[in-house]
Amino acid sequence: MQIKQRIEPIFDRDIEVTCPATVANLVCGFDILGMALKDPADSINMRLSREPGIRIHHTDEYKLPSDPAQNVAGAALLDLLHAIEEPVGIEISITKKIKPGSGLGSSAASSAGAVVGANYLLGKPFQNKDLVRFAMAGEKVASGVKHADNITPCILGGVTLIRSIFPLDIIQLSAPPLHVTVVHPQIEVRTSDARQILRKEVLLKDAIRQWGNIAGLVAGFLQADYELIGRSLEDVIIEPVRSILIPGFDEVKKASRDAGALGGGISGSGPSIFMLSKEADTATDIATIMKDVFDSIGIDSKVYVTEINNKGCEVGER
Repeated sequence: MQIKQRIEPIFDRDIEVTCPATVANLVCGFDILGMALKDPADSINMRLSREPGIRIHHTDEYKLPSDPAQNVAGAALLDLLHAIEEPVGIEISITKKIKPGSGLGSSAASSAGAVVGANYLLGKPFQNKDLVRFAMAGEKVASGVKHADNITPCILGGVTLIRSIFPLDIIQLSAPPLHVTVVHPQIEVRTSDARQILRKEVLLKDAIRQWGNIAGLVAGFLQADYELIGRSLEDVIIEPVRSILIPGFDEVKKASRDAGALGGGISGSGPSIFMLSKEADTATDIATIMKDVFDSIGIDSKVYVTEINNKGCEVGER
């Protein structure tokens, strides 16, 4: 039987939660590695109500569901509310700057931001690991699977490793200064579709190579070894399959590496592509290269030149 948490609710106060975009997988770390970005970010306005229930409003054009059970933020909040003693209501207004289906953790931003904001308004009865667990209910609505590689960096900031989902085991990783260039071609790749095309079995030699890359990437972050980071940004299992869903992917990757990027690949399930660079000028040059590739094949794109966000979701009072 679950022990319900006592709360100290704050009524009649509005808060705004800034929820960062995230890059999941980091090429070789499928479902276990993630990184928060400084740009773009969603905004969620919240307040508690004495009338029980979750009421969701959207201020963008994406026409996402308002039914809490069908909305990623609502599903995460329902999970959280089941874990507290006193019934309360939550009013939530979501302004999305992270486009759904972009591969930049749009669903995670809504799920994570909602539970971070609710926890603040309830007197902070829950720890971050609890919030990740609640927010995973939102990811299940979005993709059919509970995964935490976007949620965890969104809540905690920085680069994170999910050693285990059941039980949840999270490790925060230090990382050297890195510049991140992201291109979002204006096509949609649904996470659920991108999962369905993955191979169910892999060759042992591919698994061994992938494990070496994951270990190398983690070591590269911890040791601030840029060359090791670059060598380890290789995926021999997921990327060869998913990249066929993204026109121009191979051209973007090759041109970015030729221009000095450490490396990169598909952000989450795509279609966004990210590249890591040591120098800011390199990251800016790569932004132009990325856009030129998609312009040449007639696909509109949006490009971000940003850095790692080490704070995660932030709460401010309005």
